[in-house]
Amino acid sequence: MSLTPYLLKRFLRFDKDQPFIFLSALLAFLGITIGVMVLIIAMALMNGFDKEFKKSLSVMNYPLTILPRFYGAVNENLLLSLEQKFPQLHFSPYIMTSVIAKGSDEFEGGYLFGVDFQKELHVNDVLKKSIDGVKDISKFDIVIGHTLSKEFNVYKNDKLTYIFTQMDASGLSSTPKMKRFKIIGIFNSGLSAYDKAYSYTSIVALQKILHIPHNQFDGIHIFSPNPQEDIAKIEKELSSSVRIKGWWQDNANFFAALELEKTSLFIVLMLIIMIASINIISSLLMTVMNRRSEIALLISLGVSSSQIKKVFLYLGVIIGIGGILSGVLLGLSGLWILSSFDIVSLPKDVYPTSTLPLDLSTLDFSLIVIGAFIIVVLSSFYPAKKASEVDVLTVLRNE
Repeated sequence: MSLTPYLLKRFLRFDKDQPFIFLSALLAFLGITIGVMVLIIAMALMNGFDKEFKKSLSVMNYPLTILPRFYGAVNENLLLSLEQKFPQLHFSPYIMTSVIAKGSDEFEGGYLFGVDFQKELHVNDVLKKSIDGVKDISKFDIVIGHTLSKEFNVYKNDKLTYIFTQMDASGLSSTPKMKRFKIIGIFNSGLSAYDKAYSYTSIVALQKILHIPHNQFDGIHIFSPNPQEDIAKIEKELSSSVRIKGWWQDNANFFAALELEKTSLFIVLMLIIMIASINIISSLLMTVMNRRSEIALLISLGVSSSQIKKVFLYLGVIIGIGGILSGVLLGLSGLWILSSFDIVSLPKDVYPTSTLPLDLSTLDFSLIVIGAFIIVVLSSFYPAKKASEVDVLTVLRNE
């Protein structure tokens, strides 16, 4: 029972006569360590960015949205009916129109939403934070994005002019509608495209400007903590004149690309561990060649081939598990350092967060550890098999 631990200690220690065997084992250990560490950090970063993008897009695109199939299908009767059937959800009707924001010497196209602010604050947390503390909201007040505010150099309590795409008849010609709004808040969603294109005013203002009946809407935004489950329930209560969509349906290609990138990155980085495992194979094969006489002598003294095979299998597994544990320790330490200290700063106009988002899921962690362990075991199997097949008579006769 004590033979296996003795042989493992003997084969693992540094041999002055054959330093390359120890060096090869050390390189295998370091390669697996680096591979596991990089995989942990990379997967945490990919999951973090995926989570941040989903969080930002679900707010700005709203968890669920009801849209008309035909003009006038989304109305006050539908809103009241849904509020009665789903009291646990929050509904916010809206009107949307294309506009051009006019600065002192520049223009910027975008979308202006007319909303009921009391209802909208329950479905849009970004908007809620931007007007926190504002008690009185007038008809022609507006909330704009941080990017548009910075680009036009306008701030809270300033005036901003919007040009509407709908024309007013004037004699023999048509002139665009223009209206000045007072800025009462500036929101920051973390996504510059939305911060530049989206603005919010009262639904009454847009109904008056666009001559829309007070009980007609372009759609209804819905906040749900479980939109994938609630979308089917709500759809059953809708008529054929309206439809419902989830925020993920508008961004399916984007998140599919992120998932593909994550999978590709996992496979590529796992190749680092596979390359490191080649060093395990070479190290064990050199150990087998160097210890042929000792293996033959042990077999001649009664040690079974399966026990010799077990020794070399354990030898490779020890090197591999040591590398995996070191990689896990370094990877988790790296995540702690990156999350605790502001080492890397991201541009806010490109990413939804200025700090590195890190989120290592249990599934990814398990796949990394289990995948690395399988590679290590498979790499150790062939050298162990060769060690158990040493020809005792030939070796002892020649040596």
